[in-house]
Amino acid sequence: MAAGPATDFYVATLHRLKEAGIPFLVGGAYALGAYADIYRETKDFDIFCRAADYPAILGVLSEAGWRIEVTDANWLAKAFYDGYYVDLIFNSHNGLCPVDDSWFEHAPASEVLGVKVRLVPPEEVIWTKVYVQDRHRFDGADVYHIIRKIGAQLDWERLLQRFAVHWQLLLGQLLTYRFVYPSDAHQVPAQVMQTLLEREREQESLPTSQDRICRGQMLSTTQYEIDIKDWGYAPR
Repeated sequence: MAAGPATDFYVATLHRLKEAGIPFLVGGAYALGAYADIYRETKDFDIFCRAADYPAILGVLSEAGWRIEVTDANWLAKAFYDGYYVDLIFNSHNGLCPVDDSWFEHAPASEVLGVKVRLVPPEEVIWTKVYVQDRHRFDGADVYHIIRKIGAQLDWERLLQRFAVHWQLLLGQLLTYRFVYPSDAHQVPAQVMQTLLEREREQESLPTSQDRICRGQMLSTTQYEIDIKDWGYAPR
C-alpha cells in the first residue's frame, strides 16, 4: 500500500498495540497477500484478538484519539480515523470460529507496513472463509488461491479438527478446488481427500435426520431467511 493517511493510521495502530503488549494478529488483505499472492487495496485493516482482550485494545485506540464502537458484541468492534477504520475481530459472524490460544500458537511472524507482526494462521484463514457464502460475498476463491500456493505446507490435521462436525463444508470446497485447478490437485494431500470421502460414504449409510433443520444461516444470514420464516425449517 502506498504511503498516505490510511497507511499512517494502520501503522500507528500497530505500534500502539505493540507498545501496550496486548496480543493480536493481522489478517484480512495482508494475510491473503502473504498466503495467496493476492494484494488488494483496502479501506480497513483486520486485527484479530481473543474476546477477553478486545475491550483493552479499544481502550488503547480510544486513548490514541480514534473513535471506537462495539459493532456486534458477539464478534466485531471497530476503530475509526479520517474515513478509514480498523476491524477488531474476535469471532466469526456466525459465532463458530472464536479466536483462541491455538491461533497464536501457530501464527507465523511477518512484516506488515514495515512493522513486525504475527499473521492469522493460514488454517484459520481458510476455516473462517469457508463459512462466507453470501449472495454478495463469497470467499471460496480466496480459499482456492491459498491452497494453490501453500496447500502442501498447510497443517491439514489442524484444519480437519477445526471443521469438526462441519467437515462436509471442507470436502465441498476441496472438490471445487480440484475443479478450478485440476493441474494443482496435488496441493491437497491424497490422504485428506480419502479421509473426507470415507466420511461421506459412512454418512450415506446412516439414517436421515428426522428433524427439518436448515444450517444455511451459518453461511449466510440473509439467503436462508425464507427457509426459517416461511418453510418451517429450524435453524442450527
